Amino acid sequence: MQIVEITEMSRGRIRIRLENGTIFPLYRKEAAVFNISEGSELEVTAWDEICKTILQKRARKRAMYLLQKMDRTEKQLREKLVQSEYPEEIVEDAIAYVRSYHYIDDVRYAENYVHCHQDTKSKMQIKIALTQKGVEREVIDQALEECLETDAEQLICRLLEKKRYNAETADEGERRRVYQYLARRGFRSSEILHCMNQM
Repeated sequence: MQIVEITEMSRGRIRIRLENGTIFPLYRKEAAVFNISEGSELEVTAWDEICKTILQKRARKRAMYLLQKMDRTEKQLREKLVQSEYPEEIVEDAIAYVRSYHYIDDVRYAENYVHCHQDTKSKMQIKIALTQKGVEREVIDQALEECLETDAEQLICRLLEKKRYNAETADEGERRRVYQYLARRGFRSSEILHCMNQM
């Protein structure tokens, strides 16, 4: 494999691009060990050694560090590792490594998310947020079924109290604003109107 481009990065690192499109970062000292220079050939044995002794360990450590800072979904972790410019096979190895120790678990993540946000977000908002984080629909539905304890109307009433909404004194403009606020949060029209009339 030919090395087609070497780009300077920060902190003594370089970005190496191979002819097949693979990009990976190394420190200058590491690159010197393998005689890496622009236009030279990178032998398959050297590439295998770089992957096993340098990139694999570094990507696993990076994954552990990212998960130590905050819980993430598999999709979020994969995106972070790709941003760090690790090759695809190294990213997949790091994901498999942390998954094998249950450090990453989308089911657990979804359940924790529902527990933490059920008092401030509607069921629809929770679904949308988890979908954007890459959690599968079946996992989301299961987490909502097993962990959602807050009734939608209870949450609406709480939000109406927070907004200091009073059905008796509210004019049409305020009613419309409050209704739209709740609708944007993913509550159903029937639930909103029932609570607004009760307050």
